[in-house]
Amino acid sequence: MPVNIPSRLHQVIFDTLASIATEQGVKMFVIGGFVRDLLLKRPSKDIDVVVLGDGIDMAGEAARRLGNARVSIFKTYGTAMFKYKGTEVEFVGARKESYSPGSRNPFVEPGTLEDDQRRRDFTINALALSLNGDDREQLVDPFNGLQDLHDGVIRTPLDPVITFSDDPLRMMRAVRFAAQLGFRIDPVTFEGIKANRERLKIVSVERVMDEFNKIMLAPCPSVGIKLLDQSGLLELFFPELTALKGVEYVDGVGHKDNFYHTLAVLDGVSKYSDDLWLRWAALLHDIAKPLTKKFVEGQGWTFHGHNHVGERVAGRVFRQFKLPLNEKMKYVQKLVSLHMRPIVLSEEEVTDSAVRRLLFDAGDDIEDLMLLAEADITSKNEEKVKRFLANFQVVRRKLKEVEEKDAVRNFQPPVSGEEIMETFHLPPCKQVGEIKNAIKEAILDGIIGNNPDEARAYMFTVAAKVGVTP
Repeated sequence: MPVNIPSRLHQVIFDTLASIATEQGVKMFVIGGFVRDLLLKRPSKDIDVVVLGDGIDMAGEAARRLGNARVSIFKTYGTAMFKYKGTEVEFVGARKESYSPGSRNPFVEPGTLEDDQRRRDFTINALALSLNGDDREQLVDPFNGLQDLHDGVIRTPLDPVITFSDDPLRMMRAVRFAAQLGFRIDPVTFEGIKANRERLKIVSVERVMDEFNKIMLAPCPSVGIKLLDQSGLLELFFPELTALKGVEYVDGVGHKDNFYHTLAVLDGVSKYSDDLWLRWAALLHDIAKPLTKKFVEGQGWTFHGHNHVGERVAGRVFRQFKLPLNEKMKYVQKLVSLHMRPIVLSEEEVTDSAVRRLLFDAGDDIEDLMLLAEADITSKNEEKVKRFLANFQVVRRKLKEVEEKDAVRNFQPPVSGEEIMETFHLPPCKQVGEIKNAIKEAILDGIIGNNPDEARAYMFTVAAKVGVTP
């Protein structure tokens, strides 16, 4: 079956490769994700080319003809790649692979096109497109990948026990493709994941996280996370998350299943934002509930302080998963710590003071915090949800009013520590901090306005109380 190449850029690349193949009598095929996405009408910027011969030589020749693009060569893997107008083109010689039980690094030897297709992870990624003569742009599909594309099925080309044992990361990829594409995993393939789940332990945490983050960025992340849970993979690398599962009862009183609640919150946030780190904040917002769970007579189940404990757990999760230990981690920790605050505000009278403090603490992340807090309202009681969401609109209006009036988001106190020391002839000391903090608290409580004149006048009042004179 011929395949139409709609992009002019890609057609230029294909024409160049086909010309080289004809002139040098070498067989070349485009294979894998580009072909899959072409058939699904999804955008793709990566083209993988299999050469029945030396892929590195072909990469050099193609790069020369396409404007002398710089070629990166990876001799260990027998691959080479270059970028052409934003598209990455990678070449490899057709090969077959064999694996030892304790490693993902295969023993590689030259092979046929079908050998190369057999080593692919899934049938939908084993599709190849010919660049050769009369077969130009014909589909080569020995494992019925086209049918699986039409049916929306993730299936391995070989026995899944072999495919997943050889490279256990493929189990994560199966879930990732199911979540990204909205496909289902073939039952035999899924049983193969279950049977090989322990093999995931030989995969580095960085590679596992790379796939997990792609699942987190899927349109509906819970689809992938539920599959990870059902397969037994999730508890292997993320036991803190599976610890949220289940409902405990005392005297007939139970709490909600915090695992499925968390997934509902994650999906709720994902409807409105594709920010990976906001999604991580949603995933971790209740992560400390198992650590803080307590049954109190006459009150029921409580999780006091789970947000503050969760802030610490989030940091630990970032470190164990080797996620960025920079402003990304701090952002997630801040949202986890603050996620209860808007909900508490919506339950009570919304005072200017409380709103000022929320704005001050959340800073520029206030909109993300509000989105997370709104998604956190999950209940089977529709009236309760409607009431909370209506109250949230009141909180949002109040946030806007107070911000316009008092400008406290990320504000710096109008009087600095240096000015206090200069005015009262003080060295750095405890009284300087007390005066500065009192000014900040007075602004947040609405006792004085957020301006230098009122702040300086208040400075003298506070100084007298702590025994400091000019």
